[in-house]
Amino acid sequence: MNIDHYTYRVTWSAEDNEHVGLCAEFPSLSWLAPTPEKALGGIRRVVGEVVAEMQASGEAIPEALAEKQYSGRFMVRVPSVVHRSLATEAAEQGVSINRLVSAKLTV
Repeated sequence: MNIDHYTYRVTWSAEDNEHVGLCAEFPSLSWLAPTPEKALGGIRRVVGEVVAEMQASGEAIPEALAEKQYSGRFMVRVPSVVHRSLATEAAEQGVSINRLVSAKLTV
């Protein structure tokens, strides 16, 4: 498992008054540091340690989001009034509901 393929993010934590490093594939892990660079380095180190421990104990290691295959399809349940509104808007625009919702999601 290459930890470089995981999805890392650094953001400011006003509560902690520091930058926090996060990894989407390991949502329970974080690393606080005074600079964004140190927060990123810290979370990468922690993820590496956790992956090594998981490998040693034979645990399943999360797949990197970047390496997963996505079909481009997912189902969303909405109230019937929202469905009707979307269907009406799509008809007025002369497009399918799928095309309308896809366009709304990419904005």
